Amino acid sequence: MDKRFLTPGEIAEAIVNVNIKRAGLDTKPCLLLGVLAGIFIGLGGLGNIIFTQTLAGIDPGLAKFAGGVVFPVGLMLVVMCGAELFTGNNLMSLAVMEKKISMGQMFRNWGLVYIANFIGSLFLVLLVFYSSTLTGDAATKAIAITESKVALTFSEAFFKGILCNILVVLAVWMATAAQDVVSKIFACWFPVMLFVLCGFEHSVANMFFIPMGMSLGADVGIAQLIMNLIPVTLGNIVGGAIIIPFMYRSCYLNKKVKKTEKVR
Repeated sequence: MDKRFLTPGEIAEAIVNVNIKRAGLDTKPCLLLGVLAGIFIGLGGLGNIIFTQTLAGIDPGLAKFAGGVVFPVGLMLVVMCGAELFTGNNLMSLAVMEKKISMGQMFRNWGLVYIANFIGSLFLVLLVFYSSTLTGDAATKAIAITESKVALTFSEAFFKGILCNILVVLAVWMATAAQDVVSKIFACWFPVMLFVLCGFEHSVANMFFIPMGMSLGADVGIAQLIMNLIPVTLGNIVGGAIIIPFMYRSCYLNKKVKKTEKVR
């Protein structure tokens, strides 16, 4: 019988190998795949807005859950269609810890991908705005989401960013374990649904949500957008590049751990 999933130790090694290749990606494909990821995550956000608005008048809790059901489509597209997402690429720190890539390679990738994610998100905002996809109550919902995000304090945005990317990189971790498409879909769906349901903050999603609301008339300026992205991005890095990689490296890639496993 074919093996249907990887063990945690095998996942850790696979993540390191994937990110070695990612570190060597040329600038052009890195940017283009980053733009795609921004669009993909934004499409998940768009579905979230429409779905939550549709059910808001019936039951607010059900509406929030419905938004969580739709939003994971963005990460599914990133993982299975192929794209470069800043929050998922935070796992590159695992390869740095293992001394397989340099800090410079990691920061180069992060910088290019972050900018490209933003470009892709803004491109989608323009398409949605000029296609009049969000009108009426849906537009009102988009504005409300924008205003609620910029109303967060620095510390609230930072800690919500940590919690968010812990779940996002765990979704990537589980999707790496999965060896078939259906398993990868479910691996992406549950953790991302949970972070949406809990109201955590994702930097790339906010690159779509906040400009989308601004384009529709939200009383929000560029400075407020930046002051949301800074703490959320820092929180995402702590959750996705420090907490999870450090924990799993200590458990599965540490040389002492490997020696103990061989003895057993």
